[in-house]
Amino acid sequence: MILPKNNRLSPDELNEVTQIVGAFGCRIQPIVGAVRTIYAIVGDERDDLMITRLEGLSYIDRIDKIQSPFRLMDRRSDLATHRIRLGGVTLGDELFIIAGQCTIDPKNPSLLYETAAAVKEAGAHVLRGGVWKPRTNPYAFQGDTKSLDILMEAHRRTGLPVDAEVMDEPQLRLALDAGVHMLQVGARNALNYSLLRAIGRAVAERDTVVLLKRSLHMGPINEFLSAAEYIASFGNPNILLCPRGTAPTLDGYRNHPDESITPLLKEKTWAPVVVDPSHSVGRASYVPACALAAIAYGADGLCIETHVKPSEGIGDDPKQALTPEVLAETIVQAQQLWNLRRASRVGAAAS
Repeated sequence: MILPKNNRLSPDELNEVTQIVGAFGCRIQPIVGAVRTIYAIVGDERDDLMITRLEGLSYIDRIDKIQSPFRLMDRRSDLATHRIRLGGVTLGDELFIIAGQCTIDPKNPSLLYETAAAVKEAGAHVLRGGVWKPRTNPYAFQGDTKSLDILMEAHRRTGLPVDAEVMDEPQLRLALDAGVHMLQVGARNALNYSLLRAIGRAVAERDTVVLLKRSLHMGPINEFLSAAEYIASFGNPNILLCPRGTAPTLDGYRNHPDESITPLLKEKTWAPVVVDPSHSVGRASYVPACALAAIAYGADGLCIETHVKPSEGIGDDPKQALTPEVLAETIVQAQQLWNLRRASRVGAAAS
């Protein structure tokens, strides 16, 4: 990882650096921060001669070598100071809430508009709306591109940034062209490396945030972080990690709740953790407790399925969506727990 003496390399300097690393089979990926741009060496950065040549350049401050399979996502990287801001919230500094419908009903857009207004009132910062949906049953409703217009209209009416899941590159292009603020990578695509690369390339020069859910069958923590590295290595550091339950299921729950991995993630990465309790437990009556457990484990935020009329939902909403009233109560309780956690950290630091 290359840190220049100035805030960024000039075009001529970048060209020289690119030629040097290219001779050793590597490439340079700029990672643009709010104040400073760092330059990731993508490839095997262990060659001593390459490092020596780079360190000899007058405009290079230093070269950081991180021997990790996820060198950009590693908490020791210079991205550790990177902050993601969305919906008026700086992740890590304030409790962050995503809420909204599993699936947008294109035949009844008023349901999303009402839900959007209600979750904003409840305290959510981002509106979730399923435009396209992966379904196990090929005959089940798969979503509708028309719903993208409904989602963006909800944004215009409420001012809330919006989150939409994408499953392939055509959907990715449509979402970005429409102005979606957060791209969601679902559990089924968390190991779809070609899609992760495409997202990294597409949003490298944008402020678009990526919510990366944990795969149902993802094993070690390093596998989750390496999936995020695919996105970061193409220039986008605005990545949120989202535990959402794994397989096999725990009897009585939709999946096996995994909010407890949050401390493990925090030990390894700087990336914010936003837990999805709705898909984890799969039943609305269990969601508030799971949400509070996630905050107690150290999560930076929550992604909670919410519907103004859950019984009229066309996705998972009838089973697991909270009403806006319950969402509001859950946010109040989560904020209280967040405040206690922060006070504890401040007290520990002072002592």
